[in-house]
Amino acid sequence: MRTRSETRTDDDARTERLLDAADVAFEYDPPTELQADFEAVVMEGLLSDMAVPVYPPTGHTYPKRG
Repeated sequence: MRTRSETRTDDDARTERLLDAADVAFEYDPPTELQADFEAVVMEGLLSDMAVPVYPPTGHTYPKRG
């Protein structure tokens, strides 16, 4: 079974895509207070300076497709 290891470049590219998607998701003004609260929680998580374990760990493998 052939496996693929994730590199730092793969991780950085995934992070960039996630941040770009967050930017697109929050481009509009929130229509409700609940949505504004939700966005605040999401942005807090994205912009947190807390050190947390990296997931998935660098070098993990993907299962073979097909």
